[in-house]
Amino acid sequence: MKFLIAGLGSIGRRHFRNLRLLGAEDILLYRTHRATLPDEELSGFPVFTDLHKALAQGPAAVFVCNPTAFHLDVAIPAARAGCHIFLEKPVSHSFDRLDELEAAAAAAGGRIFVGFQFRFHPGLRQVKGWLEDTAIGQPVALRAHWGEYLPNWHPWEDYRLTYAARPELGGGVALTLCHPLDYLRWLFGEPESLWAFTSRAGLGLEVEDIAEIGLRFTNEAIASVHLDYIQRPPRHTLEIIGRNGTITWDNASGIARLYQASTVDKDPVWQEFTPPHGFERNTMFLDEVRHFLQVASGAAEPLCDLQDGKRTLQIVQACYQSAQQNRRVSFEWAGNKR
Repeated sequence: MKFLIAGLGSIGRRHFRNLRLLGAEDILLYRTHRATLPDEELSGFPVFTDLHKALAQGPAAVFVCNPTAFHLDVAIPAARAGCHIFLEKPVSHSFDRLDELEAAAAAAGGRIFVGFQFRFHPGLRQVKGWLEDTAIGQPVALRAHWGEYLPNWHPWEDYRLTYAARPELGGGVALTLCHPLDYLRWLFGEPESLWAFTSRAGLGLEVEDIAEIGLRFTNEAIASVHLDYIQRPPRHTLEIIGRNGTITWDNASGIARLYQASTVDKDPVWQEFTPPHGFERNTMFLDEVRHFLQVASGAAEPLCDLQDGKRTLQIVQACYQSAQQNRRVSFEWAGNKR
């Protein structure tokens, strides 16, 4: 299978390395040469600065890894060319042209997978299994927290110039760190409404660097999601309170824990799930590329498809709407009007 990677920043390089780890060598590179990473590892691979010339080489699959605001500039022509698409999250910074992408993929037969890698975390998969087994009864309250200091993300470059910090590139903490909004949907279904506050008080950027979001799900569970570019040391955790116990997950250790309230005489204890030996952060990315290869070959349905990506983007856009208008926002898919 021939691949095209569009965008050779941090995430594009990761997918490039992982494709090679999985044995792929027929890899084309489409780039604007604005990436700040050294190019030695790319030596020997064909480089194109014209997207249409790159697509004319006949790649079967395209990895869309350029800045968020330019995703559809690559994804739509790739879909029209019949390519399968690995579309990095978020799918875009707005809903403009997303219907065009969907129609192009449907017409040409390409399949779209959206890269929310936390769906491949073994700890979160264990959490999903516990929830499906009703291990804590009905979930009633959820709390996701992700705070991480933006200047430490890419120490080799000025954080103020990165896509995460620039509105014209689709930056802002709610878009950039939207993973919890996706995996909460994956775990609990769709939210029916939300409220949100955002702030630029942390780093003085042109985008929000703090977001506090409240969600009510259609199953009546209530969630709070905290996102920031400020926190040191970083923290990414999830807590789920159910009628009969509690589940926690900590990204730093990867460990998921289950506490089941006991109805027998013995005291209840915490059960602990530890990721398999050898698990590291890149394991999630490697597993999602493996999954995408199955999707592209027709052997699997996308674990996270374009509809999932659009729903998560709609939640992010509702966050901005709520913060700007100082009001609660309801979702049409829950039978409500915005």
